[in-house]
Amino acid sequence: MKCINCGTDNKLKDRTANQGRCIKCNHPFAFEPTSMSNVQITDPFFAKAIADISANNTLFFTPKQLLYFLENRLRKTSKSISRFSWLVPFIFINLVTSITIFLPLVVNLAFIIFFHESSKSVKLNIVNRKQNARNLQIIGVIILFIGVLLSLPLNSFRLFVIFVVMGMLPIYLGTRQLGRIQLLIQDFLISESQINDWLNRWQQINGSILKILPSPKQENTPATINPDVTAYSFDRLVVCDTASIAQLLIANNFHFENNCAILSITGYPQSIFDTTMQMLRRNPDLKVYALHDCNPQGIALVHNLRTNANWFLNSEIAIIDIGLTPRQIIATKRGMFIQTSPESAQAAKQLPEEIRQSLSAEELAWLESGKFVELESFTPQRIIKVLQKGIAGSQTLETDDSSLLLVGDTGNDMYVVQSFG
Repeated sequence: MKCINCGTDNKLKDRTANQGRCIKCNHPFAFEPTSMSNVQITDPFFAKAIADISANNTLFFTPKQLLYFLENRLRKTSKSISRFSWLVPFIFINLVTSITIFLPLVVNLAFIIFFHESSKSVKLNIVNRKQNARNLQIIGVIILFIGVLLSLPLNSFRLFVIFVVMGMLPIYLGTRQLGRIQLLIQDFLISESQINDWLNRWQQINGSILKILPSPKQENTPATINPDVTAYSFDRLVVCDTASIAQLLIANNFHFENNCAILSITGYPQSIFDTTMQMLRRNPDLKVYALHDCNPQGIALVHNLRTNANWFLNSEIAIIDIGLTPRQIIATKRGMFIQTSPESAQAAKQLPEEIRQSLSAEELAWLESGKFVELESFTPQRIIKVLQKGIAGSQTLETDDSSLLLVGDTGNDMYVVQSFG
């Protein structure tokens, strides 16, 4: 493992002999991958993750964003059985055991079960899940080929039928899994407590991470604002469904660079919330952008803004949904980090009828299954880019009955205005 201080490569025996320090500069290592159980990370790996998620220390990020970021990185390096390493033993075992019907049946079922379960594994990334699903298809083709090869010389119709059925099963399962993989839920390889321990260890050794955000503070004492400032208003308001996303945007000066106010539906930042709302209500041309997670609470954000007296009840102000929706998750070409919980399923079933009517049957089924996607699963750079494009794309809107649809591949995503009318 290379030392992040001087770049010297330290082998395990060197690190062990020097009490976990670099043999050249004596700088302590924060992590020892060989002593980690479920996942292994190194100091250079962690340092690069921090640099990448912060766009080379230019953007603030939340600890949960770092958790998701590390998850994605670790999944990319996670290993599953190679597509070709199993082929030779699989074919060999089938040919050797083909003198009976029972043995190849057991062997093939074992391979089919293994790859089918691997294609559904919440611990593997999308690429490895797809690979295992394709392995199922390959198994099916091989079984059909062996069936024809063996049954024709023996003139055995019974043997042929058995191999055809056995071969079509993995082909069907693999094809079905390939169509479902993008929408399968995922589980974390690491926990929030682990990431907090890693952050504490890292900062003890390497100093504070300047761009990581603390938990949003609840400041109930109103801030003193110059009356000359309060005489003005904003043309745009971004309302987030969580204080963490509102804090992220404010910390990265999104409000200054895009001339808009930023608040959360929970009232963050509390110290200037009332004053900001007074300023906003002075502008009849105000446009409001609702930025939210893809969960029942997020889906209800626009409805809450329209029906809550503290926000825009009985107002003609344009409210534009720029958040994540189930249709975006279902339609996207690349997999997102989909989770599930009983609480989310229950909350989905309790959504107001007005919201339910605006969703398709497929979207309702997706939500009521408990699935959800958090905005914090995206990097700060992507959230800011998407929000900027969404605001720019909505400038020509003439009605407020609109939404922004996520399209494109990961890394090049953008929201485009799509009317529900």
